[in-house]
Amino acid sequence: MSILEAIILGIVQGFTEFLPVSSSGHLVMLQMLFGIEEGALVFDIALHLATLIPVIIIFRKDILAIIRKPFSKMTALLAAALVPTGIIALLFSDFIEETFQSGKFLGIAFVITGLVLWFADKAKNKKKDEKTATFKDAAFIGTAQAIAILPALSRSGLTISAALATGMSRDFALKFSFLLSIPTILGAAAKGGYDMLKTNQPVSLELLPTIIAVIAASVCGYLAIRFMKRILEKGSLRVFSYYVFSLGALILIDQFFFGLVFEKIF
Repeated sequence: MSILEAIILGIVQGFTEFLPVSSSGHLVMLQMLFGIEEGALVFDIALHLATLIPVIIIFRKDILAIIRKPFSKMTALLAAALVPTGIIALLFSDFIEETFQSGKFLGIAFVITGLVLWFADKAKNKKKDEKTATFKDAAFIGTAQAIAILPALSRSGLTISAALATGMSRDFALKFSFLLSIPTILGAAAKGGYDMLKTNQPVSLELLPTIIAVIAASVCGYLAIRFMKRILEKGSLRVFSYYVFSLGALILIDQFFFGLVFEKIF
C-alpha cells in the first residue's frame, strides 16, 4: 500500500464513519479499486479504532458522566441498544463476511441508505432525551445499527434516522448514535482480532502507511462530527441522500453491465 492510498483511505474512513454515507461501503469500494488484499483486515481495524479518538474528545463529558455513574439511565439505554446489535451480528456473521468479500450488494445498499436519509426528516421532531427515551426506543436503534453492519448501509445514518423516528430530539439522537459507536467499534475490532487468531491468519501490516492513515482518519473524523452537529441543528439529512443515490447508481451500472470493478449481479 502506498502512502497516497493510505492517506485517501484514512480521509475516507474519518469522514464516512460519522457522515451518513457508510464507511464500510466506501472502504470495500476503495479496496477493490486499489486491489488491496493483504493485511486489509488489520488495516480496517486500525482505521476504525482511530475514529474512536474524535468521539472520545468531543463527547468526553458524556463519557465521564457514564464512567462516574455506570448504572445511569444512559448506560442502560446504550446496553439495550447493543443487545439486538450483538444478536443479529452473531446470527448472520457468515452472511456479513461474505458480503464484505464480494461487495455484490454495495450498489443496492447505497440506494437503501439514500432512501432512509430521504425520509428521515419526515419524522416528527419531538423532544425525547435521556429521561424520556424508552428501552424500546433504544432496542429499535440497536436493530437499525445491526442492519447497518452490512457494507454501504450507513451506521450513523440508520441509527440517527431510527432515533429521530422514535421522537428523540436531534441533539440527543446524534449524541446517542455516536456514544453507541464506541462499544460497537470496540466490539467489531475485538471480533476481527479474534477471527484472525482463530483462523491463524498472518498479521501483515505496513507500519508507516497505517500510522498516516490513522492520523488522517482521526482528524477527519473530528471534522465530520462537528459538521454533522451543524447539519442536524440547521440543515437536512437529505443532502447526503443525493450523494449515496449517485454512488449506488454508478456501482449498479457496473454490476449489471460491465463488472469492471465490482462483481456482476447477473
